[in-house]
Amino acid sequence: MIDRLKDEQKSLSSLEEIVDEFDFLNDPYDQLNYLIDLGLDLPKIDSSLKTEQYLIHGCQNNVWLDVEFYDEPAVMLIKAESEAKIVNGIVAVLMAIFNGKTAQQGLDFNVREAFDRLGLDKLIGSQRKNGLNGMVQKIREAARWQLAQDA
Repeated sequence: MIDRLKDEQKSLSSLEEIVDEFDFLNDPYDQLNYLIDLGLDLPKIDSSLKTEQYLIHGCQNNVWLDVEFYDEPAVMLIKAESEAKIVNGIVAVLMAIFNGKTAQQGLDFNVREAFDRLGLDKLIGSQRKNGLNGMVQKIREAARWQLAQDA
């Protein structure tokens, strides 16, 4: 699993790298362009995941998201893709937050604090925030399900 996670994450940035880059850029326009660039590095998901089952509701654009768990203890691997470049950037941040974490670590992580550190409230509108909340909710639902399986 560790090899699979590394393969899936090889071109993706860590959360600390993303925060450092946002701090360095300091200009909202440059930060937005960086967020878009992060999304360009996302691996494409398999077309079998582009169904209603994986669709996140409440987003301005279609977003498909799946959470898988591997190994003992089970750790998360998020696969997601959107039709919108900026949303793919948001997905990249979520992957940096959750991939490689156990279900409990994912539930305990303060996503709001991480996004506040990045200042994303200033960069994305209310529809994108709704989509972000929908993605986080789906990730947390998967984590709760995994914890129940482990019990």
